[in-house]
Amino acid sequence: MAHVSAAERRPQLIKAAIDLMTREGVAAGSTRAIAAELGVAQATVHYIFGTKEGLYRAVMEKLTAELISQVEQATPEKGGFEETIGTLAAALWHTVHEQPASHQLLTELMMFALRTPTLAEARQSHYRDVTEVAARVVAEAAERTGQTLAQPAETIARYFLAGFDGLVMQHLSLPDEEAEQICLRALVSAVLALADGRLDPTAIPARTS
Repeated sequence: MAHVSAAERRPQLIKAAIDLMTREGVAAGSTRAIAAELGVAQATVHYIFGTKEGLYRAVMEKLTAELISQVEQATPEKGGFEETIGTLAAALWHTVHEQPASHQLLTELMMFALRTPTLAEARQSHYRDVTEVAARVVAEAAERTGQTLAQPAETIARYFLAGFDGLVMQHLSLPDEEAEQICLRALVSAVLALADGRLDPTAIPARTS
């Protein structure tokens, strides 16, 4: 059998882990099962990634990179600010329908990482990177169109992503296409209102205990 370098084997193992956990869930993703998925020795996984958490970290980085690529590809280079945000939301929602298993796996991994201290940095990096690219989209669209932002681009991006993540979870748990489309449009409207100042968070009283 021809020798395969660690550099070549690494992406193969990441793909095998994604394929396995997409089918069977994160709990099924032991190093033994992932090695068997690719047909290599379990020791190969440990040699390349060190631990199971090391492999999971690589999987999270891969899924994050793919999500960021989808955001960048979905962002129109022309058009108004409102059109940009609406197109971005619609395109991302399309990926939820086209790749529900990928979104479910990423959600499961984030929940797993909450209970795994060694994955804390990977979890934080995911949200930080996705927020940064979404904020860049907002800022660049505003600059291109002359839109004055009533809130920082990062705040607008975090608001959009919080709503979008909630819609994804609802779709995975209790899908309702008609209600989802209404909620998605409402989310876009709320994001636009936050951006132009029609939605003023300071005017909403905070509840204190």
